Amino acid sequence: MKQRTVEHPPLNPFLIGGLMLAFVALMFDFRSSAPLLSGSVHEACQGAVNEEVRLSREQLAQFLTVPERDSRERVSQIVGEPYCQLQSLQVRAGVAAERQVYPLAFDPQTRLVILYEGNEYAGYRFSYQ
Repeated sequence: MKQRTVEHPPLNPFLIGGLMLAFVALMFDFRSSAPLLSGSVHEACQGAVNEEVRLSREQLAQFLTVPERDSRERVSQIVGEPYCQLQSLQVRAGVAAERQVYPLAFDPQTRLVILYEGNEYAGYRFSYQ
């Protein structure tokens, strides 16, 4: 009786490299870098800071009904003066965007950041501490 042998194909170097990379990635603690990835790191205010500003639940609820591209004036009527301004940035090519910060009265660890492009409301995000 003849013994049957099974030949295994050689391992692909790309497969081995991919497995090693996956192993290293599993060993890395992504929780420590999560604020960097999500944009939730508190950025430094530019200029004056108004310590008395806090956004109420009612103001936040009313603000969330405002559609994007509405007037900056309408948003300002709802939220009032900002706590502070963040450094301007460029979200779209050739368009400077201003960002204003409003801490939430009911959650001091959370700030609402409102984005304006010129005289238009362009969006928002929450920043968590």
